[in-house]
Amino acid sequence: MSKEDEKQESKYHVGDGLLAPAYGNLENPFTGKVEKVYENALLVEIIENDPADQPAVNEMNHRAVVRMADVEVIKAAPQDEKSE
Repeated sequence: MSKEDEKQESKYHVGDGLLAPAYGNLENPFTGKVEKVYENALLVEIIENDPADQPAVNEMNHRAVVRMADVEVIKAAPQDEKSE
């Protein structure tokens, strides 16, 4: 299966807004934007988080890798047919 086929099968896309649960050093859920789609996980830029988690977010450079099964899309990114 080619990479293009995998991207088409995934329900997640670069630019999607997500709600992710607390994990690791983060004690509260956070929202973020998909930067990269992997096979079973997503690289997410952390956009909003609880102020209590700010030191951990800074330590993680405002990025997190989360399992696809654990996140919920709250804002789908616009899909451009021409880019595929």
